[in-house]
Amino acid sequence: MKSTHPETPPPADARARQSVEPVVCYPPETLPAPDMALYRAARASLTPVATVVVAPRHAATFHVRAGHFFRIRAVDGPQVGDLNLWNANDLGERFYSGKTRALHGTHLSTADRMWSSFPHLRPMATITHDTLDWYGFDAFGGSVHDVIGTRCDPYTHALLSDGGQYHHCCHSNLTRALSGETGLSLRAAEPHVHDVLNVFMCTGFLRDTGQYFMKASPVRPGDYLEFLAEIDLLGALSACPGGDCSAEHSSDTAACYPLHVEILRPARDALKGWQSPPENAYNRHHGP
Repeated sequence: MKSTHPETPPPADARARQSVEPVVCYPPETLPAPDMALYRAARASLTPVATVVVAPRHAATFHVRAGHFFRIRAVDGPQVGDLNLWNANDLGERFYSGKTRALHGTHLSTADRMWSSFPHLRPMATITHDTLDWYGFDAFGGSVHDVIGTRCDPYTHALLSDGGQYHHCCHSNLTRALSGETGLSLRAAEPHVHDVLNVFMCTGFLRDTGQYFMKASPVRPGDYLEFLAEIDLLGALSACPGGDCSAEHSSDTAACYPLHVEILRPARDALKGWQSPPENAYNRHHGP
């Protein structure tokens, strides 16, 4: 955390150094662009295939075929969810939260993509609709669907609560769900659980200290975040024990609600010409 009372006096040219204009590290104009017109047209033909219910303070897994859609929906009350994605055929290819943040920014919405880990680095899923896109950034710098928080976990909880043990953190929920889906032991499944997309969570950074903050999510029953699966996906979603994360995120007292994951199939030829993205060109031609 940056100190608000630095020990080092500013140099004579401090203001000049601070006033240098920023440069975007990864200009998005050269990224492969999703065909949103095609995706919007396909959305009109969607047929529900299955619904997975994620119980409060628990996680559940789901499968989505490449070219199908899925929606994460709030149903009974304001609830935040932590999302992990893997290649359904290879757990080694998983959602890369940090690179997604570098490419799209701290919070995701329609037309942003969830990128996979090295050496694959390709779109795993594209956001095709977001009923909270109206929120934007508030006066505190907060927004929804962040890729800056890692996920609540029992290890950090133990540090901050003087050794306290809490077993329904999102990290623990996701680990149990992946273990149950794959047959891996909890010990073997845990390293595959990774930094998340914080669905519906409202977060930002304090302007004075740079600390990560959360506030009550604006999500309401009926709101949803929708994706196109760009490859065959295994997903896991945890209904955060903090509920809407208005006060805390590892709690047995916060009001918590279920989340639904709806799997939807587009009509035949609705995505005509669409292809699942190949692995990153560097990996295909050279490798490290």
